[in-house]
Amino acid sequence: MKAFLVKTLFYILGLIIISLGITLTIKADLGAGAWDAMNVGLTEIIGLTVGNWVIIIGSILIGTNALIAKERPDILAVITILVIGKMIDFWLITGLAHVSITGFLTQFAFLILGIVILAIGVSLYLQPNYSLNPIDGFMVALQKRFGLSLTVAKTLTEGFALILALLFGGPIGLGTVIILVLIGPTIQFFDPKAERVMNKLIA
Repeated sequence: MKAFLVKTLFYILGLIIISLGITLTIKADLGAGAWDAMNVGLTEIIGLTVGNWVIIIGSILIGTNALIAKERPDILAVITILVIGKMIDFWLITGLAHVSITGFLTQFAFLILGIVILAIGVSLYLQPNYSLNPIDGFMVALQKRFGLSLTVAKTLTEGFALILALLFGGPIGLGTVIILVLIGPTIQFFDPKAERVMNKLIA
């Protein structure tokens, strides 16, 4: 029971932290990650909130991932998109609504802070091995179906999102490239630390 509670805490807390990291990268206004830029672009063109688009796109991906991998839809992945989507809207509309970021150095600092927070969140939510965010599930589905390496699968999914973000006029820029380069190594840095903390709490 203790292990379940600790794992669930890491999972939910990780998703909330991920949403804060995403929000900071968006508010830095130097270019968001490809998927986030796509959601911002959809918001500006069609309406609805960024968080609502996280939920809509995530729902589509849950079905798509099942078809690609020839598996049952990961219904529990709905938890990830609901928590991340609702919390992104909270941070953008309420929590950080009045935070004004001006000047390149301040924007850059917020971008790096966002990447670090995002990486910490991902490291926490991955520890329990619960359902994946549908974007991560998309990468895994391609890897399973076509025998790709995770690196190639990740590149394909990010490239797909980047094309859509450009089509929808999302905020693609220097920050997008920085996120793409730094997010993997930063997650790799925090992942073993998160694992050690969780194991200590469970022990």
